[in-house]
Amino acid sequence: MRAGGTNVHTIPAGAPFVDTLAAGILARVGDDPLELAAYTVLLPTPRACRSLREAFLRLSGGRPMLLPRLSPLGSVDADALALTSESLPSLHDALDLPEAVSPLKRQLLLAKAVLAAPDLAVTLPQAARLAADLGRFVDEVHTERLRFDGLHAVVPEDYAAHWQETLKFLRIITEHWPLILQQEAGGIDPAARRNTVLETLAALWAAAPPPGPVIAAGDTGSIPATADLLAVIAGLPNGTLVLPGIDQDSDDATWDAIRADEAHPQHALARLLDKLRLDRRAVRPWNCTAEPRPARSCLLAEAMRPAATTEGWRSLEALGPEALDGLTRIDAANPEEEAAVIALLMRQALETPERRAALVTLDRGLARRVAMALKRWNIIVDDSSGRPLADTAVGTYLRLAAQLVATRAHPLALLALTKHPLSAAGQDAHDFRATARALERTVLRGPRPAEGFDGLLTALKATQYFEFDGQQAFLIDWVERLRTLAAPFAAAMQGKAPLKDLVDAHVAFAEDLARSADESGAERLWRHDDGEEAARFIHDLRQAADGFSDVPGPEYPALFEALMAGREVRVRFGLHPRLAIFGPMEARLQHHDLMILGGLNEGTWPADPTADPWMSRPMRKAFGLPSPEFKIGLTAHDFVQACGAETVVLTRAERVDGTPTVPSRWLLRLETVLKAVNLDGRLDAQGELWLAWARQLDEPDRVQPVSPPEPRPPVAARPRKLSVTKVETWMRDPYAIYAQYVLRLNVLDPIAADPGAADRGQFIHQALDDFVRAYPGVLPPDPLNELLRMGRAAFGPLLETHPDVWAFWWPRFQRIAEWFITVERERRPTVRPLATEVKGQLELSGPGGPFLLTCKADRIDRDGRAQGLVLIDYKTGTPPSAREIELGFAPQLPLEVAIAEAGGFEGVPAGPVAEIAFWRLSGGNPAGEERPVKGDVATLASDARAGLEALIHAFDDERTPYRSCPRPSMAPRYTDYAHLARVQEWSAGGGGGGE
Repeated sequence: MRAGGTNVHTIPAGAPFVDTLAAGILARVGDDPLELAAYTVLLPTPRACRSLREAFLRLSGGRPMLLPRLSPLGSVDADALALTSESLPSLHDALDLPEAVSPLKRQLLLAKAVLAAPDLAVTLPQAARLAADLGRFVDEVHTERLRFDGLHAVVPEDYAAHWQETLKFLRIITEHWPLILQQEAGGIDPAARRNTVLETLAALWAAAPPPGPVIAAGDTGSIPATADLLAVIAGLPNGTLVLPGIDQDSDDATWDAIRADEAHPQHALARLLDKLRLDRRAVRPWNCTAEPRPARSCLLAEAMRPAATTEGWRSLEALGPEALDGLTRIDAANPEEEAAVIALLMRQALETPERRAALVTLDRGLARRVAMALKRWNIIVDDSSGRPLADTAVGTYLRLAAQLVATRAHPLALLALTKHPLSAAGQDAHDFRATARALERTVLRGPRPAEGFDGLLTALKATQYFEFDGQQAFLIDWVERLRTLAAPFAAAMQGKAPLKDLVDAHVAFAEDLARSADESGAERLWRHDDGEEAARFIHDLRQAADGFSDVPGPEYPALFEALMAGREVRVRFGLHPRLAIFGPMEARLQHHDLMILGGLNEGTWPADPTADPWMSRPMRKAFGLPSPEFKIGLTAHDFVQACGAETVVLTRAERVDGTPTVPSRWLLRLETVLKAVNLDGRLDAQGELWLAWARQLDEPDRVQPVSPPEPRPPVAARPRKLSVTKVETWMRDPYAIYAQYVLRLNVLDPIAADPGAADRGQFIHQALDDFVRAYPGVLPPDPLNELLRMGRAAFGPLLETHPDVWAFWWPRFQRIAEWFITVERERRPTVRPLATEVKGQLELSGPGGPFLLTCKADRIDRDGRAQGLVLIDYKTGTPPSAREIELGFAPQLPLEVAIAEAGGFEGVPAGPVAEIAFWRLSGGNPAGEERPVKGDVATLASDARAGLEALIHAFDDERTPYRSCPRPSMAPRYTDYAHLARVQEWSAGGGGGGE
C-alpha cells in the first residue's frame, strides 16, 4: 500500500463538511477570483452541490465570485463530456448514448411483459407494481455491474421449487427486457447509462487529465463505477479526494475487523482505501482541520466498535464528562410526544440568531408529525423527502375523480370528490360543497340508491323529504350537470380503451369539475407545488402511455395510483431558511448547529432489511449483490457523521401504535459504552426537562371537571307530543328527548348503509302485517308459502344485492314464518285479528297544556273466550324484562292498553284489554316465542298512565332539567346523544346527578 505523498484527504465528522471544504478551496485559490472557476468539484448529491454553493456564499461575505463547476456524481453531464472528448474518438463514440428510458415508460413496458408471462394471473395494476419492483432490481444489478445471465447460476436444482419458478419469471428481464429496450423503449436503463458515463469520464481523465483542479468530495465509493472514478481522480496530478470522517485512531486489529464487518460505518471507506491501495494513516486532514470534539469522537468510535472486538469494552479507559457535551437522548412515550419535543427543540433553536437546526430521520410519519407541530408557530419546514403526490390535494382529487366514475357514482366516492376543495363545476366552490351536503342529507344517507347518476336521479324523484321548496328541482339539475361532465370519461371506461385516451378523458373531467364561477379548471388545478408536479406526472404518463395496449376501464383507477406511487412534491416557497428535515441520505455532508436524530428504534433506524421478492440472502450473495448489512453500514456512517454536530439530540418513542419498541442498536451500544466508562445516566439528563416542557404546551393551567348537562328550556319549547316508545326514552334518558325535540338534532344514517338490525325488524314487521291484513279470518290453503311470498316482497331487491341478507336474514325469516303459521293455526279458532300497524293516540292534561300520546300498535286481536282485546308487540330484538315493566321503565304496552281502553286506536272500539304480550321473533332456536306480560293488565295500564302524567307535570316546570341518564341502573342500552351529553367526561370523573 501507498504510505505517503497522497492527495487523499479527510474532513472529521465533527467539522462542518461543506464549509470546511469551501474554506480549503478558497485557501488554495488565494486572491485570484478567476482561479476558483477553473475548479471542478464532484459531490454525492444535488443537495450537497447546493449546500457547497451556499457555503461559498457564507464564506465570501456576500461578495460576488465565480464558483467552481459543481456536479453530482450520479448525474454527470454526458453532453459536456462529449465536447471534451473529441480528441479521443473511441471515448467520444462511447458517449453517443441514447437517453435513459423514463421511469414511467419502463414501468409500463415491464408491466406489459409481466401480463404476458405464462402461468401468471394478475391484473394490470398488480402488474404495474411488480414492474416497479423489477425496475428497481434491474437498476441494482446494473449498479453492481452484474450480468443477468449470471442468474442461472444462483438457483441450482436443489433449491426449492418456488425459486425455480422465480427464475422463470425473471426471464422477463434476462431475455425479454433487452429486446423491449431496443425495439420499444428507445433508451437504456438509467443505472446502465450512469455507469457508462462514469466509466467514460474515468477513461477520459485517465487518458487526458483535465487542465483544472478536480476535487471529488464526500463520497464513500459504495457504487463500483463511482469508486473507479474516485480512484482515477486520486491518481490525477491535479486531482484531490476528500473523504468524510475516516477513523485514523483505531488500532490495526480493529481496522482489520472493520474490513470484515459490513455493518460498520467505516467499512465502505475501508473498502475504498483498499481499492486505492492506500494506508488510512496516509490520508491527510483537509485544510489541517482537526476533530473539534475528540472526546465525543472517541465515544462514538467505541460504541461502533466491530462485533469481533467488543471484548475491548471490558478494558476501556475512563472518558471525561466532556464526551457528552452537546449530546442528549430523549425517550418519548409515543411518536406524538416525540414529534412535539422535536418541534420544540427546533423552535428554541430559532431564538439564537443564525442558529440552524435539522431533523434527520428515516421515519416519514415522524417527519410529517414534526412538520405539522411546527405549524403551531406558523413555521413551514423544508422536508427534503417531500410528500407523496398521491396524498396532496391535487393528487387526491385526481384519484377521487377516477374512483367516482369507476364505482358508478357510489355515494362515498361521490361525496369525497364533490366535497373536495377543488370541485366546483362552474359554481362558487363553497356553494358547490353546500349542495353536495344537501344531496347527502336527502338521498345518500341510509341504503344506497341504485347505481350510477341515473340511480341518484331516480332516488331524488322518489323522495318527498326536502328542506325547502324547489330543492328537488335544484338537486336534480345539479346531479344532471355532474352526469354530463362525467359522461365522456365514463364512456371511455366502458370496456377497454387505450391508456392515453383514458388519461385524456380523466384530465378533461378533472378540469371541467374544477372550473369555478370565475376561474378555469386548468388554472385552479395545475397551480401550486402539488399542481405543478401533478401536471409533470400527467405529461410523463401521456408520453409513456403512447402505444400502450388497451386498459380495462375498471382497472384504470388502481393503475393510475400504482403509476403515481413514488412521485413526491416538495414545497419550494415560504420555507424557513434555518430549519430542515432530512432523510439520512439527504443529510450527508449537511451540518447544522443542532442535529436531531429522530426515530431511533430498531426496525426504523436502521430499517429492517426489506424482503427481496426475487432472491434469498444466499442467492443475492452468490449473484454478487450487496448484503443488507452493507446498507446498514452506510446508514451507520450517516448516523456517525450526523452525531458530529455541535449539538446533537437522539430521540425515540418507547411505544408505537401501542406496541413497545426496541431502541436502535446504536443507542444500545452507546448505553453499554457509557456504563463501561461510568457515564451511565448522564446522556438523558436533559431529556426529561425537554419532555416536561413539551407536555406543558398542551396542558391547561387547571383541570376543571365538567358537570353533567342540566338544560332547562322554557316550557313553551318542550315537546307536547311523544310516542309511547319515546316515553320510555324520556324516563331513562331525558337528555335524548331534549336533544331530539328541543334542539331538533336528528341522528344521520350512515352513508350507503348496509341493512342493519332495524331494517331486518322493519322487513319482518312488514311481511307479517301484509299477511294478517290479507287474511284476517280464514288462512289461505298454503299459508306458509303465501307468507314467504310476502316476505320476499318485503325484503325486496336486498335479497339479490346483499349476499348477507340472503345467507343470514332470509333463513331466519323462513324459520320465523314456520313458527308464525303454526301459532296462527292454533289461535284463529278463538282469536280474531282486528288491526295491524294501527295508529292510536290519547290526550292528557298538564300544567303546560294538553299533551298528546301517540303510538302504532303492531297488532290488536280480539279474544272470543276472554271477551277482551289482545295487544301484541313483535320484537326481533330482546323484549323488556318483567321487572322493567313492573317498575314502569318499559311502559310501551301498558300505555297502549290505556289508549285502547279510551278508544284511541283507529277503527278499534274502546274496550277492556285481556292480555298484552311480546312475540319474540329471533329466527334462532326457538324461532319464535310468545311472552305474555305478567300481572293485572288494568293495573299496569293505570300505573303507566299515572307515571306518565307525573312525568308531564314534572317537566312542565321550568326548574326540571333534562338530565342525561339520571338513573344509571336504568339507562338505555344505547343512546345516540351520549357524545353530545359528554357522558364519558363527567361519568368517568364520578360526577353525574340522580333523582
